[in-house]
Amino acid sequence: MRHSVISTKIVKPYAEALMSVAVNHGLIERINQDVSFLLDLLEESKQLNDFLANPLIKAEAKKTVLQQITATQVHPYVLNFLMLLVDRRRISWLQGICQQYQALLREFNRIVLAEAIAATELTEEQKEAIAQKVKQMTGAKQVELKTRIDPDLLGGLIVKVGSRVIDLSLRGQLRRLANSLMK
Repeated sequence: MRHSVISTKIVKPYAEALMSVAVNHGLIERINQDVSFLLDLLEESKQLNDFLANPLIKAEAKKTVLQQITATQVHPYVLNFLMLLVDRRRISWLQGICQQYQALLREFNRIVLAEAIAATELTEEQKEAIAQKVKQMTGAKQVELKTRIDPDLLGGLIVKVGSRVIDLSLRGQLRRLANSLMK
C-alpha cells in the first residue's frame, strides 16, 4: 500500500505536467504517440528498465542513452522531459508516468478503458455491441476495448470498466445460482 501511495505522489504530478505541456502547445496526440513509443520500448527491453533504474549509473550516461534511443523518435519537449526526469532522479518512474499520462488523456477525451474477458474470440459485432453498452453505462464519448480469452469461463463474458465488474459468464451465473440455493 505504501509503495502505491509514494508512486502516486511521484507519478501523477509528472504526468500532469506533461499533459499540461501537451495541451498548452496543441501536441496532445503527438505526445501520446511518443508516450506509447516509450511504453513499448520499456516493455520490450528489460535491460533498458534495469539501466534507467540503476542508481549507480551516472545521470550523464542515462541521458546519452536516452538521447541516442529517442532523439529522432520523440518530440523535443518529450526529450527535454526525459532529461528532467533523469536530473530529478525520477527516470525509474517513467513507465508509471507514461501510463498515468495515458489515463489523463483518456479522461481529457472522455474515453473509457474497458476489458472484455470471454471464453472464445469475440467477433467485431460483439466487440462493437460491448463498446456501445459501455458508452451507455458511463456516458463516455469513446470506449477503448481490450479483449482477452479465458477458456475457464466456459461461456459468456466478463466486462471490467474501472473498478466495476459485470460478470455475464456461465461460471458466474452458476456461482450465483449455487449461492441462492444455499440460502
